[in-house]
Amino acid sequence: MKALKNSFTLLHPLRVRWAECDAQGIVFNVNYFLYFDVAMTEWLRAAGFQGDKFMDFFTVHAEADYKGSAKFDDMLEIGARCVKLGRTSMTVETAIFRNDELLTTGKLVYVHADPKSQEKSPLPDDFVEKVLAFEKTAPTRG
Repeated sequence: MKALKNSFTLLHPLRVRWAECDAQGIVFNVNYFLYFDVAMTEWLRAAGFQGDKFMDFFTVHAEADYKGSAKFDDMLEIGARCVKLGRTSMTVETAIFRNDELLTTGKLVYVHADPKSQEKSPLPDDFVEKVLAFEKTAPTRG
């Protein structure tokens, strides 16, 4: 996956903190998933889901490809965009940039859960409508 910075509807700024780095001052690999999670939360907010409208999702798949290293005090931008909407799930593509340099790409699959039973449930129609209206490029369906 070759992520282009301008293809993301959401780019969230984040400064690398010391606690996220290893002894060499480079971001420890697992923290990129933390950055993806921050971007997912901000993506939901930007799409209009916050407070009592926040959605319940379970992560069922997560992957990352590392292309460069972020370092302590780097200013990063974390991109998130929905690339696929299924019946009960969605796939989110992520990318981390330092200026225009692509450092990491990711793919996350989330399953929607009923807030009471925490069982898998269909994506609500209003959620799908908001995602389709929010994204620059419409996610695939199916």
